[in-house]
Amino acid sequence: MFGEELESSHRRDSQRARVEFQFKPRSVIPTDKMTKIDQAVVLAAGRGTRMRQLTAELPKPMIEVRGKPVLQHIVEGLRDTGIRRCLIIVGYRADAVQNFFSDGSRYQIDIQYAMQVAQDGTGRVVDLARGFVSHSPFVLAYGDILVDPVNYKRMVDLANNVEALISVTRGEDVSKGGAVFLNEQMELVDLREKSKPGESPSPWYNAGLYAFRPSIFDFTAKLKPSPRGEYELTDAIRELAQSGKKVQALELTGEWADVRDPEILARLNK
Repeated sequence: MFGEELESSHRRDSQRARVEFQFKPRSVIPTDKMTKIDQAVVLAAGRGTRMRQLTAELPKPMIEVRGKPVLQHIVEGLRDTGIRRCLIIVGYRADAVQNFFSDGSRYQIDIQYAMQVAQDGTGRVVDLARGFVSHSPFVLAYGDILVDPVNYKRMVDLANNVEALISVTRGEDVSKGGAVFLNEQMELVDLREKSKPGESPSPWYNAGLYAFRPSIFDFTAKLKPSPRGEYELTDAIRELAQSGKKVQALELTGEWADVRDPEILARLNK
């Protein structure tokens, strides 16, 4: 199950939440041997065309799974592991997200928003978080991926000799996402988006949950469009690892789901 089930119906705020572009100041997190991350960025700007009519009025992250929106599962899971402030990047039907969560006070978490105007890839979306995260590390979650909440607790402790964490899982079709190549120490060697038949196989699939230090912005800033015309976050992560920085992989435990189409949604809601 994706966390403790709370009440499934909620009274929507009557006023639309205001998009915040002047982010609230924050203090730098002290470090010792381990940094405890207390802020997160959630990507929730896409419509999700494979959901067809289900996203005619709602963005995909607001589709309900087991009685509440996918995005609510994510926000509550992050909050329960010690995340105190969250930036939700919105785009398609942003009002549906903002009206539901408002400033986050109802969910005991500080929520702010940024708007993705051009749908030009995950690499560019992450750049929108630069002012929010300041000089401190952050967790990054995709707004359409559900994980067992225990995994959030494993992502918020970042060792000082690790520049980034990338979550992985087994048993998924890497042609539908990122194939992750690791060494014996579970350190990232390569990352290929939507591998083609005949390419070197990998048992590891990119599970869409990360922890980054602000150095990731140095690499997203250098991105060029991929063959499909988008700025890919995975390209920036690969370049970060191949620059000599340690990108550690973490195998997720428990339930994991990419809520990408009606068939998967139906399975989750059985």
